[in-house]
Amino acid sequence: MDVATLFDDVKRMNKRQFLYQVLSFGMIVSSALMIWKGLMVVTGSESPIVVVLSGSMEPAFHRGDLLFLTNYPEEPVRVGEIVVFKVDGRDIPIVHRVLKLHEKKNGTVKFLTKGDNNSVDDRGLYAPGQLWLTKSDVVGRARGFLPYVGMVTILMNEYPKFKYAVLACLGLYVLVHRE
Repeated sequence: MDVATLFDDVKRMNKRQFLYQVLSFGMIVSSALMIWKGLMVVTGSESPIVVVLSGSMEPAFHRGDLLFLTNYPEEPVRVGEIVVFKVDGRDIPIVHRVLKLHEKKNGTVKFLTKGDNNSVDDRGLYAPGQLWLTKSDVVGRARGFLPYVGMVTILMNEYPKFKYAVLACLGLYVLVHRE
């Protein structure tokens, strides 16, 4: 089916059929959002799924790996654990391993992270003047992963034309497969 035929089909739709298609698309989008919010509640993480964006954690994780996170408040942070954390002034969370813990007698815990493939710790990545992370900086802890599944996300961010092509294909699929 070519694009001209597709547009002819859309023109032939009456208002009721077109509204049905729009509502069907809206239901798909809202279902995806509900699943995401449900995962947030179950995992305790503001971002239950993240994509590894760099090679700093190789060989444990590679660029494009999809990580599944949890962030339960009662679980203590431990050395060797892989955490995803946010730093003030940076929009994108970082996936690195806990290198050192600094536990105070009053119960507060601060920690230092480092990428497995990096030669130095992450203090250069933290906010100016920040030497340690706290539990409030943690978005989640890696609990599992799917290798390279997130490459689609990376490609869509790095190549916006690819993103629009994928969206166009999905839109065409919805229009072609209507009942």
